[in-house]
Amino acid sequence: MSSEIFEISQHKRLNWTTTFAMILFHLGAIAALFVFSWRNFWIAVFLYWVATGLGISLGYHRLHTHRSYRAPRLLEYFFAICGCLTLEGGPITWVATHRIHHQKSDHEGDPHSPRDGMWWSHVGWILFGESLDRLTGIVCKYAPDLGKDRFYVWINRYFWVPLVALAAILLAIGGWPLFLWGICLRVVFGLHTTWLVNSATHMWGRRRFATRDDSRNNWWVALLTFGEGWHNNHHAHPTSARHGLAWYEFDPSWITLKILRKLGIAKSVQCAKLDSAIGDRKAA
Repeated sequence: MSSEIFEISQHKRLNWTTTFAMILFHLGAIAALFVFSWRNFWIAVFLYWVATGLGISLGYHRLHTHRSYRAPRLLEYFFAICGCLTLEGGPITWVATHRIHHQKSDHEGDPHSPRDGMWWSHVGWILFGESLDRLTGIVCKYAPDLGKDRFYVWINRYFWVPLVALAAILLAIGGWPLFLWGICLRVVFGLHTTWLVNSATHMWGRRRFATRDDSRNNWWVALLTFGEGWHNNHHAHPTSARHGLAWYEFDPSWITLKILRKLGIAKSVQCAKLDSAIGDRKAA
């Protein structure tokens, strides 16, 4: 299976559909800069938090992939819908890809390792990599929990529907300027910040733990991604819902999760503690 995954990550045929979509969204992001307004800016910021903060960080990553906490099924579904607003694919595909990354991190079979080049780890694997949607066997192996749920199967197939619906609403409310800010620029910014976790946090930063990969803690990526930049901490303790282990490691998703826990919404929250974890795993 590892050789098959490696072939996926090194697939060299350009995915024209994905490439064309990326070009259009990037052109729209540039166009947004010429129709600036504070209203549109703050709406885009709010939608970035909903899509990337709730959808990717709390949803796709910490909940759906690593099961770092339990939440009501409807909240799980809501986070999955929020994740679809990022244009990063459906939850089953995202989860399967990320679980493969953890199993093969910076070794043969990792879909997006900087050891294959920084450009490849950042965006090349998206433009040239073969979609896991076509590889049912691999998806079923790495995301069987989600594959048994009819909602996740449906939303994974039609992950574009929430984004199209949101685009229609923004067009109706604020016309093309709001569409360009709330959809194009917001999506492009979110894509690149998420991709930085794949590229930058495996290249630059400090290593607190001696993990088998190149993961690093990167403060500026953490600021952009609601705490996902504390990547070495995460690879050392992948099931921990808390990524920023030290008091100075700002982790907004962990703060949000603590609020949900106090409200009785989030349960069985797993949390690594720095003092107990650092002893025998500290990097040289």
